[in-house]
Amino acid sequence: MRLILASQSAARRAMLNDAGVPHDAMAPGVDEDAAKAALKADGNDARRMADALAELKAIKLSRRFPQDLVLGCDQTLAMADGAMLDKPASRDDAARQLQGLRGTTHKLTSAAVICLGGEPIWRHVDVARLTMRNFSDAWLDAYLDQEWPAIGGCVGAYRLEGLGAQLFARIEGSHFTILGLPLLPLLDYLRVRGVLGS
Repeated sequence: MRLILASQSAARRAMLNDAGVPHDAMAPGVDEDAAKAALKADGNDARRMADALAELKAIKLSRRFPQDLVLGCDQTLAMADGAMLDKPASRDDAARQLQGLRGTTHKLTSAAVICLGGEPIWRHVDVARLTMRNFSDAWLDAYLDQEWPAIGGCVGAYRLEGLGAQLFARIEGSHFTILGLPLLPLLDYLRVRGVLGS
């Protein structure tokens, strides 16, 4: 049985590749901005938003490939007050996001949903808590000089697997969850399904 990743995320593809998970990756064809706006308007929190978006992506592609397992993923970032951040639209936006996160703890929620025949058959949602240190404005400018525009596709304007690690004082949770995929529970499920050896 084939596994299709309903995403073009380089980080998620790398995690699956590095873990030896055979898969194909395809864009799910979902208008994420419209879906997020509708979910926010309905009052969904960060956890529900990640889960709903992951499910939407998986269902959309699963209807095109009903015989395959389709994995949809999403990640949300909630600040201490519950406000959610999106991917930064510009370098200035990235600077504002990081200034808002500086010296505080935020939550990254990563959701994964697998669909078969257009229906969800498995899901897992995991949360990591990250505390940013009180970095200086000068350090922030130097960081953005090196990391922008590569971090433009990263909610919170950082990549933990790169220079972004220097932003943090403390991290609680799975490294895989922070990168955008609750990998260990997924691997366990793929063994149960016979996609991976047990």
